[in-house]
Amino acid sequence: MNLRAPAILVAARPHGETASIARMLTEEHGLVAGYVAGGRGRQLRPVMIPGNLVEVELRSKSESQLPFAKLELVESRGPWLTEPLPASAISWLCAVTATALPERNPYPALYQALSAVLGAVCEAPSARGWLPALVSFEVLLLRELGYGGERPEHDDDLQAMLAKFDRLEGPLARYLLADKRGDVIAARHLLRERLARMLS
Repeated sequence: MNLRAPAILVAARPHGETASIARMLTEEHGLVAGYVAGGRGRQLRPVMIPGNLVEVELRSKSESQLPFAKLELVESRGPWLTEPLPASAISWLCAVTATALPERNPYPALYQALSAVLGAVCEAPSARGWLPALVSFEVLLLRELGYGGERPEHDDDLQAMLAKFDRLEGPLARYLLADKRGDVIAARHLLRERLARMLS
């Protein structure tokens, strides 16, 4: 696999002493993974934040080899990691995307939707501005992977949106996350707890 494309970094895990394995969602190639030399070093650490928009270059000698990846930062989500609610939303969105999607299957609608909802999380003054987009992304994720789901309508009532958010947990856990390693749904539970504090 040899490609250069805009991407959303959705996961990064340590590999060896200084490297990282990055998983990125691209519009035309879907979810791709790559070995990032020095990914845990001082220079690349700010780039390796899930949610970041990057330009990725992947190169491999064979289809069976994990490609080497070079990442250039386009837009950072780092400033929002100190804000508990946006940080939780970004964490959940990236975790469910990295876990649920098969590699190298293009989902252009999901790429565009994830880019839009991450932008909304970072730009809206409160969760009222981005929760409908997050719920719509979850529904789209279920639909794109063949599990149906109605397209939710925007609702300005936060309680109603939270009820829709709650109803989606069952299908997400049952269809997309049941056989996956790691307690990905825990990231959603943390987000739900922080959303609940908006009502108290």
